[in-house]
Amino acid sequence: MKLFKRHNNVLPGFGPTMGYTLLYLSLIVLIPLSALIFKTAGLGWHDFVAVVTAPRVLASYKVTFGAALAAAGINALFGVLVAWVLVRYPFPGKRLVDALVDLPFALPTAVAGITLATVYSANGWAGRYLEPHGIKVAFTPLGIIVAMTFIGLPFVVRTVQPVIEELDSEIEEAAACLGANRLQTFRRVLFPLLLPSVLTGFALAFARAVGEYGSIIFIAGNMPMVSEITPLIIITKLEQYDYQGATAVATVMLVASFAILLVINLLQKWSRRYAE
Repeated sequence: MKLFKRHNNVLPGFGPTMGYTLLYLSLIVLIPLSALIFKTAGLGWHDFVAVVTAPRVLASYKVTFGAALAAAGINALFGVLVAWVLVRYPFPGKRLVDALVDLPFALPTAVAGITLATVYSANGWAGRYLEPHGIKVAFTPLGIIVAMTFIGLPFVVRTVQPVIEELDSEIEEAAACLGANRLQTFRRVLFPLLLPSVLTGFALAFARAVGEYGSIIFIAGNMPMVSEITPLIIITKLEQYDYQGATAVATVMLVASFAILLVINLLQKWSRRYAE
């Protein structure tokens, strides 16, 4: 009995493609991450714990992961609205707005950071109207959330947009004919279908925000224990030639990000079953 069915594919057979896949992943992902773990292993357990639990480092974890969660949550909400408007409504300049969504992908992160810091500073276009009301964005943790939201928006929009395009408007009309109001139609009909893609966009936006450096560094203020992100801690240790300390903090970031993404993937699996 043949265990494997032969397929006529454009690419070469399973063996060569699998070999190239493993080689590419090893060069790009596995070897750099292994080097990170091996470099950290030379630190010793007690020194490792002392480095990664230093008060300044713990404060940076709180700022980084807290701001990333807030930014991903904001994008999960408003990204769905943006995707819905782009798919369901015709309006002048729609293609331009659709292209602007991808701007954070193409814009250099340093340029984005300088622009956001200028706009939200005390004399900036937006900051001059916010600060009289006690809302200070630039050089505060709120500025970090703004920068992370900026770079994470395309991940949610581009993940949800194809799903909305595939949704037939007849299911909304059927729900309306059965007596459902707009809120009930969204909560009981549309939301279960959108939930897996929203969670995927949330996970991508969160992971991108956790590792972001360029767009945040100019608007954060970088005050220790207040608005200092963990990537800046790593850069500071590297500049001080503390390579093992930098890799130790980076390892914690890697493990935490992987654990959170694993939880979100399990939530996506549950949401797909819920939608079915």
